[in-house]
Amino acid sequence: MVNLESPKVVSKEKLCFSNISRPVLLELRKQTKSYFDETGKEATGNSGLYLKALTFISIFFICYFTILFGAISLGVALCLYAIMGFAAAALGFNLMHDGAHGSFSKKKWLNNLAAYSINLLGGDAILWKNKHNMIHHTYTNIEGYDQDIAQMPVFRLNTMQKKSYMHKYQHLYSFFIYGLSSLLWVFLLDYIKYFSGKIGNLKMTRFKTSDHIVFWFTKVGYIAAYLIIPAIFNGWFVTLTGFLVFHFVLGLVLSVVFQLAHVVENTEFSEPPAEGKVEDEWAVHQLKTTSNFATNNPLVTWYTGGLNFQVEHHLFPNISHVHYPELNKIVKRVCMELNVQYNEYPTFSAALGSHLSHLKETGRA
Repeated sequence: MVNLESPKVVSKEKLCFSNISRPVLLELRKQTKSYFDETGKEATGNSGLYLKALTFISIFFICYFTILFGAISLGVALCLYAIMGFAAAALGFNLMHDGAHGSFSKKKWLNNLAAYSINLLGGDAILWKNKHNMIHHTYTNIEGYDQDIAQMPVFRLNTMQKKSYMHKYQHLYSFFIYGLSSLLWVFLLDYIKYFSGKIGNLKMTRFKTSDHIVFWFTKVGYIAAYLIIPAIFNGWFVTLTGFLVFHFVLGLVLSVVFQLAHVVENTEFSEPPAEGKVEDEWAVHQLKTTSNFATNNPLVTWYTGGLNFQVEHHLFPNISHVHYPELNKIVKRVCMELNVQYNEYPTFSAALGSHLSHLKETGRA
C-alpha cells in the first residue's frame, strides 16, 4: 500500500497564522482531551462507522453487478446508476474522508485503504489529501489559496473574484454545474494537478514511482470498469446514459454538502495578507470561515459522515466524525466563553437557502 500519511505542499508563498498565544485552540484542545479522558473513548471510528461503510460498499457493488448481469430495462438501469451515485457520495463522506484524515481507524493500513476508496470513484488519494487536507484545511476561504473556492470563470463565490455577466444567473444554473463537477474532477482537474505538479498556486512534492503507478492504474481501470465493461454487456447507449446519471448524482450531492459548509452568508472570505501573516489564530480563522447545518438531524449526520458538523471537523480533522455531536457542545461552550464567532444553520433547507442567496448577491455585487 502506498504511504499516504504525510503529503507536503511546498511553496514560497505559504501563509502563516498569528499563533503566538492561541487561546481558543488551546482551550478547545484542553476540553476535548478531558472529554476523551473521562469517557475512555478512542478518537477514531467505531463499529457503527464500520458497519455503515460496509453497507454503502455493498449497495454500490450490488447495483454495479446488477447492471452488468441483471438483464434489466433501461429505466431500472438508470435508477440503479442513480443509487450508485448516492452510495458513492456516502462512501466519500464516511469512508474516504475519515480515512484520508487518519481518523477512520486506529490502524494505519486501514486508514490508507479507506482513503484509497476515492480511487474507486476515479479520483486519486494523494491529490485529494494535498488539495483537501493540506491546503483547504489550512487556508480555508482565503482567495487565491483555497482551491475549493477557485471556481472561476463559472462561479463568483466572493467579491474578490472577477465578475462576468453570467454570474448574475449563477444561483439559477449552480445545481446543473454541481452535477457536472465530478466529471470535471475525474477527467480534467486531476490531470491538471498531476501534470503541473501544483494545486492552484501551491506546488506539491513530487510523486513517488508508486504514486505514478497508482494514478495511471486507477485512471485506466476506471475507464474500463465504468465504461468499457458495462458497454460490453449493455451497449453504449445505456452505459453512457447511466454513467452521466451516476456522475450527476455524485457531483450534485458532493458539491452541495461541501458548499453549505463554507459558501453561505455567515462565513467570511479574505484576501491573503500583504506580509503573509493572517491576523487571527488558525482556530479563529476556521470558525469564521466555516458553518454547520442540520446538526439535530440524525439522518443528515449519518449520511454525510458528520460533514454537517463542519466546524468541528475543521477544528479537529484527525478525530472521527462519530464524535462530532459531543464535540459540538464543547466548541459552542468555548466560543461563548471566549466571545468567538460560531456559525450554524438549524436545517439543511436554511443552509441551502443561504447558499443560493449568497450566490445571487455575490453574482450581482
